[in-house]
Amino acid sequence: MRLAVDIGGTFTDVVAYDPRTGAVVEGKAPTTPEGRAEGILQAVAAAGVLWPAVEFLIHGSTVVINALLERKGARTALVTTEGFRDVYEIGRINRPQSFFLGFRKPVPLVPRSWRFEVPERLSAEGEVIRPLDRDALVALGQRLQRLGVEAVAVVFLHAYRNPVHEIEAKAILQEVLPEAFITCSHEVSREYREYERTSTTAANAFVGPVVRQYVQDLRRRMAGAGFEGRWAILNSNGGLMQPEEAESTPIAMMESGPAGGVTGTQALVHQLGIEYAIAFDMGGTTAKAAVIEAGVPRLAEDYFVGGYVEGLPIRIPVLDIVEVGTGGGSIARVAPGGGIRVGPESAGAQPGPVAYGLGGTEPTLTDANLVLGRMDPERFLQGRQRLDLQAARLALSEQIAGRLGLGLEEAADGIVAIAVAQMGHGIRALTTARGLDPQDFTLVAYGGAGPLHAALLAQELYIPRVIVPPRPAVFSALGMVMADWRVDLVRTRIQPLASLHGAELIEQFALLQAEAAEPLRRASLAPEDLVGSWGADMRYVGQEHTVTVRLPAEVFSDPALAIPRVKQRFDQAHHLRYGYQAPEVPAEIVNLRVQIVGQVPKPGFPELAVGDQHPPEEARLGRREVVLPGRSRAEAVAVWNRAALMAGNRIRGPALIDEGTSVTLLPEGGALEVGRFGELKMEVQWE
Repeated sequence: MRLAVDIGGTFTDVVAYDPRTGAVVEGKAPTTPEGRAEGILQAVAAAGVLWPAVEFLIHGSTVVINALLERKGARTALVTTEGFRDVYEIGRINRPQSFFLGFRKPVPLVPRSWRFEVPERLSAEGEVIRPLDRDALVALGQRLQRLGVEAVAVVFLHAYRNPVHEIEAKAILQEVLPEAFITCSHEVSREYREYERTSTTAANAFVGPVVRQYVQDLRRRMAGAGFEGRWAILNSNGGLMQPEEAESTPIAMMESGPAGGVTGTQALVHQLGIEYAIAFDMGGTTAKAAVIEAGVPRLAEDYFVGGYVEGLPIRIPVLDIVEVGTGGGSIARVAPGGGIRVGPESAGAQPGPVAYGLGGTEPTLTDANLVLGRMDPERFLQGRQRLDLQAARLALSEQIAGRLGLGLEEAADGIVAIAVAQMGHGIRALTTARGLDPQDFTLVAYGGAGPLHAALLAQELYIPRVIVPPRPAVFSALGMVMADWRVDLVRTRIQPLASLHGAELIEQFALLQAEAAEPLRRASLAPEDLVGSWGADMRYVGQEHTVTVRLPAEVFSDPALAIPRVKQRFDQAHHLRYGYQAPEVPAEIVNLRVQIVGQVPKPGFPELAVGDQHPPEEARLGRREVVLPGRSRAEAVAVWNRAALMAGNRIRGPALIDEGTSVTLLPEGGALEVGRFGELKMEVQWE
């Protein structure tokens, strides 16, 4: 069996796929903060899977992003070229909010007292100007040993062109510091821009010992449970990598968990013939979103840990995912100004929302939905956990409604509306802010809380179509089972487009593709299973920032026409991003991008039995008193059992579709049809 494990902030999800029979089973258990492996064991047991039957395990985790956000990493030192000690702190001198007096610069993970310089220098072309001072480096290594350093980041100027000094320095430091985690910039990023490269390498070192211990503990616990198969870790680019790669380059696990949902969304919309979609994942702690254009998820041009305003830049191939601190467990409080604030603090799995009865005292978004009747207290987690409605009502009444002079249902509806607005802001940052119209997209909503808020979010953004996929509560884990092996390589090659011939550019890409394919060959993938694609970061001559341009194979079908075709595609991409293009202005290539995908067998979405327009009577769960959006009083709403619905069934709103681990809200005036793969296709109306 292939087993996927997705550890979230609130729940741990597993999906197991048997390629011999095509069977897929799922399991879910609360994430155990004191030992994440325990949550995995519980979720696997809930799925009824025996560890000796698992041949291949795929794992995604938030361990890296959490360590960076909470700054709970290793004691890290930075070793850099003499004269460049403060690059990490100077940064870009950006002021994202020009008139905000409370603005703070990003705070480095490595304090200045732990940043050290050594004599060495390369030219921008990679030629040695000043040899590495080996004696100075040995003395520095001995000093770092006395300081108790656990990790070292080595970042030399222009090492992205020639890593010779970094390779030499790592060998020396490993001999002096055999127990330390040592990483070099050329192992993490081969792009220019010394600040971003320094920040990325420092972050990799900071989380290195944490991830190494995490992977070793998981390996030990899984082996103790009877697992003897192979491992893979989900990369932030949406593909698989070997555990050894994750241990050496842990920063690649930045968006490991959310990437699984994006991969699953890509597979689903491909089968449905949808090219433009927004993958929306709402769990217990956060909500995440990513854009799929022409069937392909977008990679982030810039990624900042903690957000652009005060976050640290990370320059690796990572899916362009926006995350907001709004999930089912997000705590609702009365703000100092008298309004309601939802999140980013979360009640997590323990103690969780008040309704869990595990010690939570502050009302959350889950408690608000329970009070509004949109969740059934008897069917949560397929009936394995009963929710305490009265405790939720009391907490919401005392801490929110009573303090603001609102009715209980009015306060609960306000909490939901605020959460939806916050999630809408996050999606606008991916679409409207980048020249994309949300109305051109289909919203694919998953995660335990995603289907409950999907229609409201679609109304907020004027998105006409919503799809709730099969198994939404564990969809990120399902996406991991569908993930292929993948390697993304980026190399800085600044060159005017007019100076290139098509054959020369093709040769550069071919060399990079051969380099990218090597790790997949080591993973025993056959050459016929490898699929490559090319792209480039480009700009007009004189510009500072770039636009990523996809370059499909037809661009290079005729080498004599390749360069004009590349320029035309860049002009189009620039117009989409910035609203104008300049075909007469010369352009230049800054970075070359190569992606290699190693395809593996994966489950499809099985087709559902076909029925007529009317749902079968056994699918009807009755009616429940529900407060609909914008209403102050409850009314009887039809509730349907999703497991009993058939392809072709149609439902008019208002209605709830309950599947035990998730609930889909269909507002008044909306319409829903069950698709051939069991997906719920909603048409949403707005005023």
